[in-house]
Amino acid sequence: MVKTIKEQTVGQLGGKGSVLARQRRDHAEIDRLMDRYALTGGDERERVLKEIVQLVFSHAFAEETVLWPVVRRSVADGEELTCRVEEEHQEINDLVAEVERLPQGDPVREERIERAFGLIRQDIRDEEDLLLPRLQEAMDAARLGRLGAVWEAARLTAPTHPHPVVPRRPPGNAVLGVPLSGYDRSRDLLGGTDGHAARKLLACAAGLLFAAFTVTRRLRKRS
Repeated sequence: MVKTIKEQTVGQLGGKGSVLARQRRDHAEIDRLMDRYALTGGDERERVLKEIVQLVFSHAFAEETVLWPVVRRSVADGEELTCRVEEEHQEINDLVAEVERLPQGDPVREERIERAFGLIRQDIRDEEDLLLPRLQEAMDAARLGRLGAVWEAARLTAPTHPHPVVPRRPPGNAVLGVPLSGYDRSRDLLGGTDGHAARKLLACAAGLLFAAFTVTRRLRKRS
């Protein structure tokens, strides 16, 4: 059994462009931000929380759209492994959706945030210790690199907030994720004040996600 990807060198993971290295970089940044959240207050605390939410949900969308389907095809117990992390993702989704509805300073809100952070840390460990090492056994460095490029394209154009209506698996998540990605990113970057810019951003996101979907289909044919 391959050891956890947390303890491997970048070279062992297949290089900087490997999907394993990209996953680990995101995980490390999420961990760093959660630690920072605990040490800050006021507006800075809310800004850090926003960064965490944006990264967690774009990361998870890329996993569910690009990575987990490959795991299910390539790993003997891939269905069981991906079901486990999908359940964690759904619980995190529900908790953060509740957090976004609650006012700052509400003690229930802080309790939900702490629960979500605990689940995120557990999800990272399940992926790095159980799921991703199995994918590493099934793929060489070249394939991990190609998968990493597709994963990154999906992550950069993914929704950045929880959406209970979006299913955990393709094609449903990709179909619903396209318009929601544009909405989320216009809200994050533009504050919803520039309708023309928001529409342009939505069109860009849709085009990029379509490109990622096309590359994914090609990648599947090569697998």
